[in-house]
Amino acid sequence: MSDAATSGRRGRSARRERRQAGPAGQAVPYISRKLPVYDVLSEEGVEKIEANADRILAEIGLEFREDPEVLSIWKKAGAEVDGERVRFPKGMLREILKTAPSQFTQHARNSARNVEIGGNNLVFAPVYGPPFVTDLDQGRRYGTIEDFRNFVKLAYMSPWMHHSGGTVCEPVDLPVNKRHFDMVYSHIKYSDKPFMGSVTAPERAEDSVKMAQIAFGEDFVDRNCVMIQLINANSPLVFDATMLGALKVYARNNQACIVSPFILAGAMSPVTVAGTLSQVLCEAMAGCALTQLIRPGAPVVFGAFVSSISMQSGAPTFGSPEGSLLLNGAAKLARRLNLPFRSGGSFTASKLPDAQSAQESAQTILATLQSGVNFALHSAGWLEGGLCSSYEKFVMDADQLGMMHVLAKGIDVTDETLAMDALQEVGPGGHFLGAAHTQRNFESAFYRSAIADNNSYEQWLADGELDAAWRANSKWKEMLRSYTGPELDPAIDEALLAYIAERKASFPDSNV
Repeated sequence: MSDAATSGRRGRSARRERRQAGPAGQAVPYISRKLPVYDVLSEEGVEKIEANADRILAEIGLEFREDPEVLSIWKKAGAEVDGERVRFPKGMLREILKTAPSQFTQHARNSARNVEIGGNNLVFAPVYGPPFVTDLDQGRRYGTIEDFRNFVKLAYMSPWMHHSGGTVCEPVDLPVNKRHFDMVYSHIKYSDKPFMGSVTAPERAEDSVKMAQIAFGEDFVDRNCVMIQLINANSPLVFDATMLGALKVYARNNQACIVSPFILAGAMSPVTVAGTLSQVLCEAMAGCALTQLIRPGAPVVFGAFVSSISMQSGAPTFGSPEGSLLLNGAAKLARRLNLPFRSGGSFTASKLPDAQSAQESAQTILATLQSGVNFALHSAGWLEGGLCSSYEKFVMDADQLGMMHVLAKGIDVTDETLAMDALQEVGPGGHFLGAAHTQRNFESAFYRSAIADNNSYEQWLADGELDAAWRANSKWKEMLRSYTGPELDPAIDEALLAYIAERKASFPDSNV
């Protein structure tokens, strides 16, 4: 092939990539769904699940471990407290939850990035929690703070990601008791999208609040939500001291908690969808209600991380029909409580960004959109059942998120979209490629994947015979090369670094 031909093809590719990617770090609004919510649970079914949950709460109860203050709060509110076991009269939790907002704003450093959580809105946030990272060049390895910063930058660069997330990977090259400083700072420094705080100890939650106060101002933080954080129940039917301590810190400071049972059905809940949903409702209601007893009106999100296990091996499974049913049913339970809902994402048990990972993640992210999820953690980068953050999977997933943006808009019916002028111009037997209507709309007419190869077989051969994972490999590298960070007030940056240095010097390193 001649140099001129090669140059022409590269030029076309470059123009296509620019159209696909949009401006670096551009602010694409969170999704406001125009599609109706798809319900799989009947009114009779949901009422039976709620009645079952009422029995669990009253007869079995939940344990709140190693936190006398929480037990005292529950006793004062009218619950039956027996040691660390707390039982709840019918209707008590629902009454307490009436003070929780049905929708709230999480503010970002850049107000153009603010997100609305609740209602018909859907916010995508990246993978959370993996100790390992992987890419096609270096393979699987422990995460580092450099990897952490890279994923923050990729989330910032993606036009389809609304949120910077939280623990996008564990930076295991830093001490456990101090890495939260660098993590929160990275979200503030390398992105201006909303972010999450630390929950691994109450004092780390306090540090996160203090850093947010430096970035936003103390009064602003007290009046507004600037952080959202993940509070997991220790299923079945237990909240531990670590999660309770973090929940109390954030609720008192008016910052949002996602109270989210983490359940692999068959191991941490019954093997049935209805039984698992009953347990999810108990755990979520109890944790959400606790935030309202601590500070009425504090923002809170009903969460549910629900999947199943292989009954042959005990390993987690994702992308299963049962997982989609659990997600959908939990969403309906949250709506009936008038609470925002967190679930879904791009889950997979695959160890590689391969066909299995694509299929399982697509199953889950589509159910996420259709079920009415408001906050979708793990929307990009999840691999190996959540043990690994993948660079290639991150950009592959982000491409799918772009498709969800288009799907969520539904069908637009206007004079322009009805295209009568195009039909009149072309008439029977013609083609629409040169029509004036096509020329006006072709650049925005269809979603253009940044990863898929739609060229001919010959063009694909000439371009190196790359599969989707290797195309994604090139994509994330180019994104990091072209990264330009958002502005951060030098005075705020200096104050953050001074606070971090002072706090780190005040106690020794530890890996617990």
